[in-house]
Parts: sequence; structure tokens; C-alpha cells
Amino acid sequence: PDEGCYIHGLFLEGARWDPAAFQLAESRPKELYTEMAVIWLLPVPSRKPPATGTYLCPIYKTLTRAGTLSTTGHSTNYVIAVEIPTDKPQKHWIKRGTALICALDF
Repeated sequence: PDEGCYIHGLFLEGARWDPAAFQLAESRPKELYTEMAVIWLLPVPSRKPPATGTYLCPIYKTLTRAGTLSTTGHSTNYVIAVEIPTDKPQKHWIKRGTALICALDF
């Protein structure tokens, strides 16, 4: 794009992307990981995050979420968090362990 960048090839764990509703949805039975839609990262200076309507979803490099603690206080496996549209509160997705994964182990 002219501004920002696209991210593709991520997998959702603990939820799925609903393209019709354009938001997170419950996983289907026996579906551990689903492909995430393309994400457009667009930098906005001094942007205030919305109070509701999004889930601040962490992105990890691998399924093993643990890693050594870096100087930033985050795991070395942690990449960044992105806001994903949802109609449920954040705690709903946190309880399900919803996260985006860069690479599956298998």
C-alpha cells in the first residue's frame, strides 16, 4: 500500500476470523488453528485505542508462547499486539487464550 504495510500468513488460535461479520468468532469444533485475514498496519500518530469493540490480540512467533524474558519485559517469542474487531469483551478472548501465531510447529 501507499502507507503502512500488510501482514499475511498468520494463524488464529482460540478463535476464528468471520469474513461475513468482519470480526472474531468462536472456533468451530475440532478446529485448533485457522488462517487469519490480511491485516493492514497503518501508523497513526498519538492514536487513542477504542474502549470497546476490539480485542488487543498478541502475536507470537511460535506456538510455544514462553520464551526468555527480554529487557522490555516481554517474552522473546512475543512480536506485537494488534486490535481485532469483536462484539465480545476482551476477557472473553483472554479466557480462550486467543492469539495470532506466525508459524505452526507442524
